[in-house]
Amino acid sequence: MKIQRTANAKKGIIFGTISNIYTVLVPFCMRTVMLYTLGVQYLGLNSLFTSVLQVLNLTELGVGTAMVYSMYKPIAEDDTEKICALMRMYKIYYRIIGLVVCLLGVMLIPFLPKLISGSVPEDINIYTLYGINLASTVLTYWLFAYKNSLLNAFQRRDVLSKIAIVTNTLKYVFQILALIIFESYYAYVIVMLSSQIINNIVTACVVDRMYPQYKARNKLPKEDVRDINARIRDLFTQKIGGIINSNADTLVISAFLGLTSLAIYQNYYYVMSLPLALSNVIFDSCRAGFGNSLATESKEKNLSDLKKFTFLLNWVVTVCAAGLICLYQHFMYMWMGEELLLPFGMVILFVIYFYIIVMEKILGVFKDAGGIWHQDRLRPLFAALLNLTLNLIMVRVIGIYGILLSTIISMLVLSVPWELYNIFTVIFEKKDLSGYVLELFRYAAVAVLICVISVYVCSYVTLGGILGFLLKGIIALMISDVLLLAIFFRAGEFDEAFKFVKGLLQR
Repeated sequence: MKIQRTANAKKGIIFGTISNIYTVLVPFCMRTVMLYTLGVQYLGLNSLFTSVLQVLNLTELGVGTAMVYSMYKPIAEDDTEKICALMRMYKIYYRIIGLVVCLLGVMLIPFLPKLISGSVPEDINIYTLYGINLASTVLTYWLFAYKNSLLNAFQRRDVLSKIAIVTNTLKYVFQILALIIFESYYAYVIVMLSSQIINNIVTACVVDRMYPQYKARNKLPKEDVRDINARIRDLFTQKIGGIINSNADTLVISAFLGLTSLAIYQNYYYVMSLPLALSNVIFDSCRAGFGNSLATESKEKNLSDLKKFTFLLNWVVTVCAAGLICLYQHFMYMWMGEELLLPFGMVILFVIYFYIIVMEKILGVFKDAGGIWHQDRLRPLFAALLNLTLNLIMVRVIGIYGILLSTIISMLVLSVPWELYNIFTVIFEKKDLSGYVLELFRYAAVAVLICVISVYVCSYVTLGGILGFLLKGIIALMISDVLLLAIFFRAGEFDEAFKFVKGLLQR
């Protein structure tokens, strides 16, 4: 079966961008409403239970990724029977996963008080609240979740985005009503549970209408089952590492510093999550193109592409970093008030973390495009364990500073160097590694210089409110772009990047 890759990719980028902006901005508004109707501790509770349930989702083990990958070939060959067999296997696996999540979630109930330092809101029973959140997660697996695989495999993520926008809009409307009219956090999470059920049912109905020929039936040959299970094993450690990395900070802050500190930390993370979400859309749209290039072009051409996109990415992330470091505190003051501000030292760490995590994404894209999951399977796990260990040690010594600092150290000391080594020993030549690393150091040094100059100039802006915010943003944008242009105008990468962007805009 022929898939309209270009058309579907465009739809995916458009609706993926809309969906990502939507899923950052609207929850941002929800946090504001919750803060002013219920209080800061409820924000902390919300973040805590989200992280706990994401940890329980370790049992998914990358099943979804492996199953979708296994559908590509039978879809291309129009092998309906095999696609149906894969769906049946996916359905069985997800029912088992939902049961395991349920059992592990119940086993965790006696330890819930240990995850919270200090008090909780008086009108909240954490066991009841946790039970509702757990039910929402379990139902995600049990209610037709396996049918999502077809939309992913057929490159119709735009359909998933449209469904999510509609169902999430209904969810947010009713949640806001629950907070403003009833001032009830229980009603808030019950709406979340109901919306999850509706989302799964609507998605299943849409899939049945679009692909009526595919039903969960037949059995896969044993050799196919072995191949899929092998892919799941390779993705297992990456899944564990990713979950630990993304949730260790939340759990450690809650357990050692309390719900209020967790809520303040998550507020700052939310601000950073918008440019991160937009970068994810760009990287996801480029991954297939890089994969094709790695399969058809020479190593020299692909290395040139890596350097070109690294240069472009550095330009964008440097401008964003300058804007963040100049605007972070100003925006947080307007949004949350002076009493919920973190020290400026934490802002610096957030910006460093933002720069590193975005720059590392280009490595991740080439790693996935090159299919080197097996060689890279242990890196995420060891990096996550180092991060968690440093978290537990440093939070006792320097408090909330230790949370971000441990993440930054684990990325710079272990995760990034290991990933670079894997890429330049499997995809490229090892001899080219040192030159690429020197370029990364040069870009980072320029980014630091631009951020320092931007902060210094913006310190003379005494105007408050929205006008002051806009003025600082314009200053940071102008300084970063002018200095980047002055520093890199004669660089070879600039010419290549300029030609690429010019051609892209013309198309």
